[in-house]
Amino acid sequence: MRLTPELVALVAQGVRVTEDFVPPPGMTLASDAEQTETIAEMLAQGPGGGEVWIFAYGSLIWKPACDAVEQRTGVVRGWHRSFCLGWDHWFRGHRDRPGLMLSLDRGGQVKGIAYRLPSDAIEENMMRLFQRELRIRPSAHVPRWVNVKTAGGLLRAITFVIDRNGGRYVSGLSDEETADALATAAGHRGTMAEYLHNTVRHLEEFGLRDRHLWRLQEMVAERIEAAAVGGPPPRDVK
Repeated sequence: MRLTPELVALVAQGVRVTEDFVPPPGMTLASDAEQTETIAEMLAQGPGGGEVWIFAYGSLIWKPACDAVEQRTGVVRGWHRSFCLGWDHWFRGHRDRPGLMLSLDRGGQVKGIAYRLPSDAIEENMMRLFQRELRIRPSAHVPRWVNVKTAGGLLRAITFVIDRNGGRYVSGLSDEETADALATAAGHRGTMAEYLHNTVRHLEEFGLRDRHLWRLQEMVAERIEAAAVGGPPPRDVK
């Protein structure tokens, strides 16, 4: 990979976290009661049988929010991995240099990892997962059951997809514009360069080459290298 840990570290140099998280106007933090209701709705729509699988395609691969007792590589058709969830002004971005997060958008196909939750702690693990992925209501990053084709057969799994009408859907960006954002964004949870590096590296470790992400990591590395020559000044994350 051209996007090395050393280049990733350059993006965070001089970044200072200065503000606590406040939900954007018109949004609130999801309560435990609301999460419990969403979990019950999702389980009611599922296949039953005492098994629940989660399909991971981004940060859940390298930073899972729940326990798993089995994992399989697989393919979901009808959706593709995309930096279309924006604009992030807190987690891995700020007001001056907002970030773009991965979600699944309609069309194509996506390779990822399916994780099976422990059958004796399904609701507990889903609560941890939903508290991370669905922190804000209304959410533009919504849970959905999808079919995952694996070597062991077809299975149903919960994943998270973009709501194109949810107010945070970003479309029409060129690869150059996307790389510009990923090369500079930094927030309370780190940088978008780190997010991209970890996602590509772990996909590669599973033998899952995403050509688009591979190209993006090269472009992001080029931009970080170019910026390092001039040495950008420290900036506050707000």
